[in-house]
Amino acid sequence: MPGQRPPHPGPYPYPHPYPGRPSLWQRFRDDEWPTLRELLGYMSGGRALLWVPFLCCVWPAVAVLVGYPIARLARRKARQVFPNDGRRFGDPDIARVQKARAWAAAVASLLILALYGTAEDWDQAQEQYLMRLALTPWLLLLSTPVVVLVLFRLSPPEARPVMRAGLRPAVRSVLWYFGVLTATPLLVWASVLAGDAVRGAVPGLVASLIGFAVLMAAVGTGLFLVFASGRAVRSAFNTTEVHPALPALLTGVLVWEMSAINLSAGGLPPGPPLVQVCALLGGPASVTAVAWWETRQLRLRHGVRVRGRVVG
Repeated sequence: MPGQRPPHPGPYPYPHPYPGRPSLWQRFRDDEWPTLRELLGYMSGGRALLWVPFLCCVWPAVAVLVGYPIARLARRKARQVFPNDGRRFGDPDIARVQKARAWAAAVASLLILALYGTAEDWDQAQEQYLMRLALTPWLLLLSTPVVVLVLFRLSPPEARPVMRAGLRPAVRSVLWYFGVLTATPLLVWASVLAGDAVRGAVPGLVASLIGFAVLMAAVGTGLFLVFASGRAVRSAFNTTEVHPALPALLTGVLVWEMSAINLSAGGLPPGPPLVQVCALLGGPASVTAVAWWETRQLRLRHGVRVRGRVVG
């Protein structure tokens, strides 16, 4: 009929202008965590059985009602201090190559340990992993000024003022991270001292509450470190604001430093001599190759040069 709209031939050919609300899992993974009220609302109705563990024991309830808001606040602050996750240009090809290299290195390490390792080698591998977690932020802090200085010397004079301005967010993030790192053990110690100091002057319940409040502050700073450490290392303490290629350059330097530390602390990996040499040099060499390829992709796709500065 004239003026009548024809029936729609099939699915709407364009993306829906109003995407659906993200699921709870997507919010925990990518977005800001839901508030405690939203979380409790999710556990109502058909999901009321989720309350059973909390009714059986008081500590899980305390962990949710007190610990969850602290964890949410710590995660949000970590994402504010380190707003990007390592790279200024979110290139999916670079992310895929980095992830593939990381999985290949993990599989190769496990295969070498499974074929040639002893119980002592497995224990040593766990110790080296924990040592890397503890040393990486400090190595990064010591290596970054040297790499930045070399990059300043390589850059043209007209690019240096803009690069110098990009140092401010990096310095702020360093002060945040290591300030919280120092405050965490001090708060734990203060929670013990506070409980002992006020126990004789005030009732026991008040003393326990004071110690508990200080301890919760320590939990908050510790959770900030948990959420911020990965982002701090991947973004090299926000040095991407100084130069977009800095995280890749620092990764290439850091991996060789860590390899030398592992060699001095634990010796060669298990296996025949050829396997030992490949395991010792393969990891740092592959990370360096990926970092070099990343700088090349930045130059070809975004015009980023190591001897220059890209703005915008």
